[in-house]
Amino acid sequence: MTRSSWYFGWNIVAAATLLTMLTVGMRLGIGPFFLPMVEDLGFSRSLLATIIAIGMLCYGLAMPLAGYLVGRYGTRFVLLLGTAIVFLSTVWTVTARTPASFLLAFGVLMSFGLGFTSPVALTPVISRWFTRQRGMALFFLSTGSMAGMAVLTPVLTLSIKWLNWQQTLMGFAVTFALVTVPAALFIIRDDAPPNTDLLPEQINAEAQASRTAPASLTFAAALRTSPFWKIVLGLFACGFSMNLLGTHGVPMLMDHGFDAMTSSYGIGIIGLVAILGTLVLGRISDRTPRRNILGAIYFVRGLGFFALLLVGTHWELYIAAAIGGMVWAGSIATSSAILADIYGVRLVGVMYGTAYLGHQIGAMLSSWLGGWGFEHFGTHWVAFGSSGALLLIAAGVSMRLPLKGFTLMSASVPVRG
Repeated sequence: MTRSSWYFGWNIVAAATLLTMLTVGMRLGIGPFFLPMVEDLGFSRSLLATIIAIGMLCYGLAMPLAGYLVGRYGTRFVLLLGTAIVFLSTVWTVTARTPASFLLAFGVLMSFGLGFTSPVALTPVISRWFTRQRGMALFFLSTGSMAGMAVLTPVLTLSIKWLNWQQTLMGFAVTFALVTVPAALFIIRDDAPPNTDLLPEQINAEAQASRTAPASLTFAAALRTSPFWKIVLGLFACGFSMNLLGTHGVPMLMDHGFDAMTSSYGIGIIGLVAILGTLVLGRISDRTPRRNILGAIYFVRGLGFFALLLVGTHWELYIAAAIGGMVWAGSIATSSAILADIYGVRLVGVMYGTAYLGHQIGAMLSSWLGGWGFEHFGTHWVAFGSSGALLLIAAGVSMRLPLKGFTLMSASVPVRG
């Protein structure tokens, strides 16, 4: 590969980013559906929040399975399987009227389908295609998550307002299939070039590093190392906060006096600004210790949650959303890059999928706490305040990750301490 030639790996990044926009945009964009579903189905907020919470746990349980299936059958197979599940579960969801059937369709089955088409299924292929620019490539993948929040939240709100939540959900499923199937068949390729995106002068140095590197850890041994559990704790706080905002952000702002569209615009601004923030963070992610980036993301995001509880005017909401949005993305990209750097690309799929289960456990708890806390205490401070505190704790823990996790000499990085 020469400096001037186009590297096909960027085509994979572009396709994966678009898929992530749809997948994460739906999984974290439940807010616009929440109150219409409550009113139409006759469910209480606690009941629907519990169903969503179970769905978030199922989404997390699908992650290690997706990582395993990608390693065994390839990315293309997992993406197509997930797309079929999403479509079938959507048809079932729009016809479900009882809590049990809605739980199985929307909570369980759709969550597994979205889990199979999530960034966990796409991170391994990107990690294999990129070495020199791995951090940047994974950050670009994160822009899909933020674009999902920025684009889908107001789009879904408008669609539900003009149509209804059932037609909106079916329209999403059709769009999702039309995007995912061609991308899986014609763009996603698991076999990367031998030297990935390394420049000619870097190839020999990388080969020398691989010859002098210690043997790779087994999956079981990697699970017993401290950096993995530090990543898990951070992802727990990330999932708790992201899903709390995605599920209860719009209802919380409406309870604080904002109308539906202003509330959705406020959440959408976070995702929109996060796209710019992700591009900036991606530029420095291969030059700066990743733990510093991860700690800063969690710290500023934690302060942002307290700010959202205190805003009282439109402009205060938009300013708080814009500031928080600058660091809203990147925690997942940085975490996955650190895992690939420390444990190697061979294990990154199953390691990331397993670590991401912590993300979804946090998402499950925040989905439940957001509804239960408001109904029992009449305030959103219980859930949103807890989220801010967890993020500040995660910031401190992240700063204790291995300092050398950002270098290309990943195999020589110690995995303990």
